[in-house]
Amino acid sequence: MLERTPETHVIDYRAAEQLLAARDPRGAVKLLDSVIAAHPENTAARLLRARAFFLAAQLRPAELEFQVVLEREPDNAFAHFALGRTLERAGRADEALRHFRLAAALDPQPDYLQAARFRIT
Repeated sequence: MLERTPETHVIDYRAAEQLLAARDPRGAVKLLDSVIAAHPENTAARLLRARAFFLAAQLRPAELEFQVVLEREPDNAFAHFALGRTLERAGRADEALRHFRLAAALDPQPDYLQAARFRIT
């Protein structure tokens, strides 16, 4: 087996980005598992894995990863928005709305404002 180095982890991360773009979220998760095992503090890898879990309809793992990201970066508007989408998809609309509103407050992008049910003027 190939020895894992920081360089191979970067390669795996970039390959996971490509797999996600190619709509292969399960393949992306497989690559990211080793990256996160070696670098559990890497928020970017966790955010990418959360997105992959979401796209693979693995909502509970996605929720947990988004929560880890938000523990480390509570001002990450995208993570709040994505967690909101995850909760919404899981049928937990009230919890989702809280995260949509936090995302919109942190970064008033139209998608975030609409999801938060704020008026766009």
